[in-house]
Amino acid sequence: MRGTAYFIKFPSRIENLWRPHLYEERRPYETVAEVIISKVDYENFITDLRVERQFLEDNANLCNIDGDGVWHCILVQQQEGSDGVLVIPDAAGYVIWAAYLCNIGQ
Repeated sequence: MRGTAYFIKFPSRIENLWRPHLYEERRPYETVAEVIISKVDYENFITDLRVERQFLEDNANLCNIDGDGVWHCILVQQQEGSDGVLVIPDAAGYVIWAAYLCNIGQ
């Protein structure tokens, strides 16, 4: 999936990602992995984005910001959910950058 999104550095909760912003502040992204987790795990993830996550660590090597400025991210979604969080983690599975996506696939 490709698009543009507004990324926040070191967010702690999903509410940190819901900031008003100018369209020019959005960055181009491409998803390099998709992780679909249970409702309970997703709720846990979005209420504490500062915790190390194995699924982020497992895919961290795929993520970067390339020379053209495209952010290569992991998309984390809840099973049967329409929203998600784009993440660029560090090698240990901690969120460095994140962006909120709503109505994915609509």
